[in-house]
Amino acid sequence: MAVTETPLLRLKQFAGLLDEAGGEDGLQRLAETTARILDSERCSLMLRSEDEHSQLRWRVCASFGPLPERAFLEEVRAGEGIAGRVAASGKALLVPDIERSEFVGCARRADDPRKSLLSAPVRHAGAVIGILNVSAHRAGRVFDMDDLQLLEVVSLLVGKAIQIRQLQGLLNSRFAQLALLELAEKDLGQALPNPDQVARIVARSFYKEMNRVGLGPRQIVNAASEIIEQLSSSLVRHSRRLDREAPDAADAADAAVAGLTPPHV
Repeated sequence: MAVTETPLLRLKQFAGLLDEAGGEDGLQRLAETTARILDSERCSLMLRSEDEHSQLRWRVCASFGPLPERAFLEEVRAGEGIAGRVAASGKALLVPDIERSEFVGCARRADDPRKSLLSAPVRHAGAVIGILNVSAHRAGRVFDMDDLQLLEVVSLLVGKAIQIRQLQGLLNSRFAQLALLELAEKDLGQALPNPDQVARIVARSFYKEMNRVGLGPRQIVNAASEIIEQLSSSLVRHSRRLDREAPDAADAADAAVAGLTPPHV
């Protein structure tokens, strides 16, 4: 007897993608699996980016099913359209019929009788880092609140998968080792770089690698701030330890001097 593939079973299988999120087609597979779980023909995954003015935008980074080419070129600001509304509010959205909603101007497929769609935020550390958009139910029916709640669960797993992808990108790149190896090859036979130079090389490589794996300026600043905070805490602890040890050192010095001073006659 064949086992019916329920949404719960498909959701369980989704967990297996977390270990493979770092692959080149990782985002594409996340979009495809999301569509399969929601029994839909189309799904797009939009990720957050920042421009030089630190303005947040979201653009399509992966999709499953037919999607107009211009969709990959568009950037959505918070509050703009369906995805922008979800990004700004941080709440999932169910649109039963886009042509009878306030988002009618966003409709792209006038000839498709399936007008229902879902959109949910993808979060990491409390911030919206992406948007999942699902449309075109395979059975032709209208999406309902159960579908919306299922997509919200999927979005939690997608957020974890994206986090794993970013971390794997940093860990697998060995950016610091490669940067130092390149420097050593250029300066072969010369003196090794001093610690200050090494620190600058690692910092520049770290910045470039964080950019490469998709982390924005705000996230890079947060990483730098965390390093500074850890350094400050370390310096404070070191200073307190020196303050505690100072009286003991002074007493020891006084005792040593006293032992060397000849007694008065």
